[in-house]
Amino acid sequence: MARHFQITADGGSRGNPGAAAYGAVVTENGKILAELYATIGIASNNVAEYSGLIAGLEHAHALDPEATIDVKMDSKLVVEQMSGRWQIKHPDMRELAKRAREAHPLSLVTFSWIPRDQNSHADRLANKALDGEVQEQAYVQKNFLHSRLISKEVPTTIYLIRHGETPLTPERRFSGSGGSNPGLTEKGREQARAVGRELAARQPEVLLVSPMQRTRDTAEEIGKFVEIAPIFDEDWIEASFGKWDGLTPDEVEEQFPEEFKAWVSDAWYPQGGGEPYAAVAERAGIALNKVAAEYPGQKVAIVTHNVVVKGAVCVALQTPIDSIFHVDVAPCSITTIKIWPSDGLMALMSMSERAEYSA
Repeated sequence: MARHFQITADGGSRGNPGAAAYGAVVTENGKILAELYATIGIASNNVAEYSGLIAGLEHAHALDPEATIDVKMDSKLVVEQMSGRWQIKHPDMRELAKRAREAHPLSLVTFSWIPRDQNSHADRLANKALDGEVQEQAYVQKNFLHSRLISKEVPTTIYLIRHGETPLTPERRFSGSGGSNPGLTEKGREQARAVGRELAARQPEVLLVSPMQRTRDTAEEIGKFVEIAPIFDEDWIEASFGKWDGLTPDEVEEQFPEEFKAWVSDAWYPQGGGEPYAAVAERAGIALNKVAAEYPGQKVAIVTHNVVVKGAVCVALQTPIDSIFHVDVAPCSITTIKIWPSDGLMALMSMSERAEYSA
């Protein structure tokens, strides 16, 4: 299966034309794969910006020549020219655009403009090159969080809320998107009201809700404290558990012993013929990036499900997918993830925080 990359790129010239350099960041599902930066001699801002784009595309192509790529830049000129909406009149620009088109199949690349403050990572790399720092290692997967926390860039803050208790929750019965679709118990509604009071203090600006009944009920109770119209979104629906739906894990082990063994040892096993945990995690990662792109710098509350939250945590931490078996999420708890728009860096800020309620 072809991979999907994100590239942010920038370039600058001190003098325009003058000493110039580029910077580019290649990411995949929020994971930083490469930081690229170098000086290019005396050149204009536009040449430097194109050079950053080319460096990012060439690196992504080397990783997977069939990958789809989303390019985001704050250069309106480069985005519009590469998208084919603006003519390229300058011969130098035509040559650079040709190199960019040859770096990776253009049919697999989308271009979009972002404000300058959302492209700060690539801009910072270009300035590192201009300040004389030499790029020694392209692959970087270490601590970027420290610099984000002290930067002025405002991340998207996502509050992932597991729904409240249903009749199936106490026995931990499988309850997926293709099952009986239960609503909340009265205890579940009290849990939802408690999390609503907690959310009111955090002041989210957007409320996304899985369209299943238990998440609708949870959002209804939250709405008594947070005055935001819910947006129902299929991206956040629970996994399907197929023929296991409604059963306890012990019942599954008794009735389907070989399938149970396969499931507990492989996150890609389709439990009950449903959606594998690993596939849910991939889906959650895509949905997180979508939210960050659509609501940059905002606080977004999302009412969703156990496996979805577990998968999102694995994506944010960049852990092996089998680690999903080592994560548990309490009903009506809040898990907080921040995503920085400039490069999609994710950070898990808290997990499974439970609001106080009267049992």
